[in-house]
Amino acid sequence: MTQQTSLPLAAGQLPTVGLGLWKIDRAQTAATVVDAIATGYRHLDSAADYGNEAEAGAGIRQALERGLCRREELWVTSKLWNTFHRPEHVRAACEKSLADLGLDYLDLYLIHFPIALKYVDFATRYPPEWFHDPDADHPAMQIDPVPLHVTWAAMETLVDADLVRNIGVCNYSSALLHDLMAYSRIKPSMLQIESHPYLTQERLLRLAANYNLPVTAFSPLGALSYVPLNMAETSESVLEQNVVKQAAVRTGRTPAQVVLRWGIQRGTAIIPKTSKPERLRENLALFDFSLTEAEMQAISALNSNRRYNDPAVFCELAFNTFYPIYD
Repeated sequence: MTQQTSLPLAAGQLPTVGLGLWKIDRAQTAATVVDAIATGYRHLDSAADYGNEAEAGAGIRQALERGLCRREELWVTSKLWNTFHRPEHVRAACEKSLADLGLDYLDLYLIHFPIALKYVDFATRYPPEWFHDPDADHPAMQIDPVPLHVTWAAMETLVDADLVRNIGVCNYSSALLHDLMAYSRIKPSMLQIESHPYLTQERLLRLAANYNLPVTAFSPLGALSYVPLNMAETSESVLEQNVVKQAAVRTGRTPAQVVLRWGIQRGTAIIPKTSKPERLRENLALFDFSLTEAEMQAISALNSNRRYNDPAVFCELAFNTFYPIYD
């Protein structure tokens, strides 16, 4: 098994490199999870909205039955979807993810977006996604005015009930973090944000460090996750940048490994997505080389504040609703 580093959270150690389950086809999910665990992954990043938690659970069960690891060695993260922000729905949403994953507890449960949408019952549609009624004449998001502090208080009760070991947030800004730290009874254990060489988020990372709040970077390779969704162009690939290619030549690694190494070397956890066995191995093999300070600075200098996962853009284009959360 490839040696992994980890980040200390309030309860447990989060392996620095995880497998992101976003956009992994349901038919491939169980086998991919088994392959990942067999390869050495001990960190799986899931969410109700990904629509493949039942299949991920089947993969976890197969891996445990084969003796590839013990449950205590796995770190499993899931996320509260936007339609379940009202406190009366938070526990049910968590228990639905637990049932699908076949687990008694989650290592980490995150608020997926600081966006509250009108409730959609499990029996009506699951996962609910973004439209309140996709069959309407003019489908759109329906915002539910739920204060974030109310949702967070319900998240805290999940820790009290031993359903989750840690709670945290995704896609929060600095202002929302300040506010969360002011009212939370149980402090967040993790901030998960989009971050890659085109979106380095230096100020947000510095603020998180001031709060002793670990950070996980999603989409650590940038545009590659978004090209199939028509949210990025192939020409935007950071892997084609000269500074990345030069570091790859010097280290004898692939450009993707260089970019992923940049992510963990700056102190964040990363959750690259792949269903290819060779990429699973490649993405985990990051701990027997390092980048020079000059290489780190040169890659960070690629920052252009290019955000691919931006509700101000995709909610309007895909869901007929303008809803920015970043200024």
